[in-house]
Amino acid sequence: MNSGNSAHPLVQLIKYALVGVMNTCVTLLTIFICKSLLGVNPYLSNAIGYGVGIANSFVWNRAWVFRAKEGPLHRQILLFAAGTGVCYLIQLLCLYLLLDMTSLGDMQWIILGFTLSGYGVATLIGSVVYTGVNFIYNKLIAFRA
Repeated sequence: MNSGNSAHPLVQLIKYALVGVMNTCVTLLTIFICKSLLGVNPYLSNAIGYGVGIANSFVWNRAWVFRAKEGPLHRQILLFAAGTGVCYLIQLLCLYLLLDMTSLGDMQWIILGFTLSGYGVATLIGSVVYTGVNFIYNKLIAFRA
């Protein structure tokens, strides 16, 4: 029996949140480097950022959060990849709606000498949406007991 999914839900959620914070930092740092330092298109920067976090996320969620070491690894990889793809598209839709359907994309704030763009805010919101939907999917489908 898979002991990860039978763990106390609050403990599992806290572990997932910690992995999520780590992955969010890795993802956002990658997006920032691509977009701001390398001049890559914002949407491609976003895709690259999420791609970098995917392998890290799989390893930590499988081994530590959901403890899903039983069952065929290839099945977990395929389900995780499919769920990641769907969740990414949901996040990308969120990003598109916020940037192209509102004035958020044109906004910019200077806070304590740092510039915060509408793109940055939209990316953070999209990350929160992605994380919530992805936790539910992974718990119920990819790494279920």
